[in-house]
Amino acid sequence: MKLYEQLANTIAESIQQGVLCRGDKLPSIRHTSHSRNISPSTVFQAYYLLEARGLISAHERSGYFVTGGAIGISPSPEPKSEVNEKSTQVDVSELVFEVLESIRARNIVPLGSAFPSPLLFPMASLARTMASSVQVMDAWQSVDNLSPGDPNLRRQIALRYMIDGLNIPTDEIVVTNGALEALNLCLMAVTRPGDAVLIESPTFYAALQSIERLGLRAVEVPSHPRDGIDLKAMEWALDHHKPKACWLMTNFQNPLGSLLSDEKKQALVAQLSKYQVPLIEDDVYGELYFGEKRPAPAKAFDKEGLVMHCSSFSKCLAPGYRVGWVATGRYSKLIERLKLTTTLSASVPAQVALAQYLQKGGYDKHLRNLRHTLLVNQIKFIESIERYFPKGTRLTPPQGGYFLWMKLPDGVNALELHRIALANGISVAPGPIFSAQKGFTDYIRLNYGHIWDARTEASLATLGAIVADLTP
Repeated sequence: MKLYEQLANTIAESIQQGVLCRGDKLPSIRHTSHSRNISPSTVFQAYYLLEARGLISAHERSGYFVTGGAIGISPSPEPKSEVNEKSTQVDVSELVFEVLESIRARNIVPLGSAFPSPLLFPMASLARTMASSVQVMDAWQSVDNLSPGDPNLRRQIALRYMIDGLNIPTDEIVVTNGALEALNLCLMAVTRPGDAVLIESPTFYAALQSIERLGLRAVEVPSHPRDGIDLKAMEWALDHHKPKACWLMTNFQNPLGSLLSDEKKQALVAQLSKYQVPLIEDDVYGELYFGEKRPAPAKAFDKEGLVMHCSSFSKCLAPGYRVGWVATGRYSKLIERLKLTTTLSASVPAQVALAQYLQKGGYDKHLRNLRHTLLVNQIKFIESIERYFPKGTRLTPPQGGYFLWMKLPDGVNALELHRIALANGISVAPGPIFSAQKGFTDYIRLNYGHIWDARTEASLATLGAIVADLTP
């Protein structure tokens, strides 16, 4: 580790421990250089790195100030470490569709959206790449690049895995129409109607809809915004419910924002291996980390090919292009054939364009900018929630992604809040859409992945006032 990185980490630790608080002024570059006997350029590089992480900001002619770190809101409560004795027949689609239909209008402030703002992505650069790549595309590629997908794109994806320390063969990668198709193909590959599927609670509502559509039963295991799924409760569920599959988000889970540690991921994979239950790993937010490096997927600890790792470019590079993939493990042929018998192929021009964009470089620079924007947005959201929301509001800031899972004060109903907020031009995602049992009636999910402006802050002020009015 370089000297400036050591200094940055020391200061970051002080911020996270609350020794340095938001609003505190850091010593000047000259003072820090003198007191630590290091060069001014080393101090500047450390401050620049901390600024990129969203922990400090430079104020012109005033110096550097702390903008991240400890918050004044109580952390999320611990969930009960219990699993229902009976699995659940899922019936959430009507409620999910009702909520989603209500938040599509552009005049609605999209705090309840599942997507980041398209304005945060290099759409113009992607369009130029699409135009140039299509002009030189071999006509036969429209036939040759059926499932498993464009070989150049699959090679680029394999290279991304390699950079992160995973050796994933190109022929194990199947390109899909976004990550959701990848996840559904995996679920279809390992289950039959009536089977039980282990999921987190709360969980991404699309997982519930997939389980409902395929006639499966949900086994909900409690999970926490800080460190994810309860492995003790999961062991009980595996033993008693005998699920045929497990669908989890290990990095920055939607809606919780939780991140499993490497040790917990390793224990998770070992646990599933013991029962020979395949893991469908939904990892669409892994590139949106706020730490020093991308967190490893559970796939990194898979020795038996039981983990099917699904991701896409939709949340980190190319929204609307609908290009995702799955690293299939031992299920390659089965998933490839399911892909062929359902949608044949993801868009060939989009695959070719993304392959060329990745080859040309610039992706990692875009990701750095995107992560910085999301982290700064998170800080501004939390500051506004502290300012405008009543006592009893609770949350745990995630280490990546763009969602805040928020506990409302006791007695406030999330569905009622959703309807009143919508009448005021603000969307939120109410907790019941994230549960097979329609629980979490006093939770909401907020999206901080849009452009921060006065309208967004005003909407949080309005939302806080509505919550205060609803609080008994």
